[in-house]
Amino acid sequence: MSQNNTRLGILLMIATTFVFAMQDGISRHLADEYNVYMVVMIRYWFFAAFVIAIVGRQTGGLRRALSTKQPLLQAFRGALLAAEICVTVVAFTLLGLVESHAVFACYPLIVAALSGPVLGERVGWRRWVAIGVGLVGVLIILKPGFGVFAPAAIIPLVGALMFALYGLLTRFAARKDSTTTSFFWTGVTGAVVMTAMGAFFWEAMAQKDWGWMALLCVTGVLGHWLLIKCYEVAEASEVQPFAYLQLVFVSILGVTVFNETVETNVVIGAVIVVGAGVFTLIRSRKVA
Repeated sequence: MSQNNTRLGILLMIATTFVFAMQDGISRHLADEYNVYMVVMIRYWFFAAFVIAIVGRQTGGLRRALSTKQPLLQAFRGALLAAEICVTVVAFTLLGLVESHAVFACYPLIVAALSGPVLGERVGWRRWVAIGVGLVGVLIILKPGFGVFAPAAIIPLVGALMFALYGLLTRFAARKDSTTTSFFWTGVTGAVVMTAMGAFFWEAMAQKDWGWMALLCVTGVLGHWLLIKCYEVAEASEVQPFAYLQLVFVSILGVTVFNETVETNVVIGAVIVVGAGVFTLIRSRKVA
């Protein structure tokens, strides 16, 4: 398989975003019925099994993947991602898929803003302007000052901040550890953390919902597998802008399945945020 097939990479990224959108929809359905910690815990069990299976087939196996020069950083990364998933799923239940994802779409802008202090990278004035414009888009979505501002609207913003920090720490960890090592620690640490939390919130699940739970686990594994394949065949900078299609897919899902409404301010704000994010990605590539 070609290692620089942009067209195939774009198709794989589109497929990835579609699968992850389905995963988010199933997560919302289950979290509406059961405790979020339990749902995420079971999801992580399957994710960890997937990680171990993938890593175990590579040269050096699990021993090589476990070996790291920065165990505290890797463990913190894994725990942070698990916490971010919990926060985001809670946002789905309180705000719905459409508004949560519209706000969450600002995370690449947060990455750009924090890449200077965290990674020591230079952020030029053009990207700072894009970050400022993206912030305006988020404010349009949240509508502070119009009517009663719902504190729950901050939850997806917190999730975006956590995911951005996770991404930055992943890039920082890559300076000393391989991708395989980071992938292994992400899955296993997350499973350990979520088991320690979720075990206290176990509740009986209806038989029909075990089918949805199984589908959630399958979409999680399939989504990550597609993402791995995507980055194997194409440069991340070439395909990353297409990751925003997840916002389109979850909006369709939110409206058709969960009867959510798409407010005008959410559409306008999301377009501004996505536009600023795509500009930031393109600018980062040119600078690189």
